[in-house]
Amino acid sequence: MNRRTGIAALAAPAFWLCLTGAVTLALLPHPPELRELGDKAQHMLAFGTLAFLGALAFPRFPKSRLAERLSFLGALVEVLQAIPGLHRDCDIRDWIADTIAIVAVLVLLHALNLLRRKR
Repeated sequence: MNRRTGIAALAAPAFWLCLTGAVTLALLPHPPELRELGDKAQHMLAFGTLAFLGALAFPRFPKSRLAERLSFLGALVEVLQAIPGLHRDCDIRDWIADTIAIVAVLVLLHALNLLRRKR
């Protein structure tokens, strides 16, 4: 039996929980408002968190594929928000914010990993 250990074992359920929560909130017709954060900041926080947890949960999964798939999810959410019954706005700038956050987090994690290896 192949069991996850350590951080990956904790990060995997957290990743799936956050993914479910982010998609649910993105597709609710009237989601709760977080006035402290602007729309783009909310997108970046959600997808940056998903990238961070995804990298920890699936350490052997190529980071380029993780970025690709999370970015695709962000695009899919925007397309789904164009459904008239949801009363949401489809905005390509939200997808761009998602992708910037994903790439920034994964690049930062890669840089930290390189620094750790040099020690």
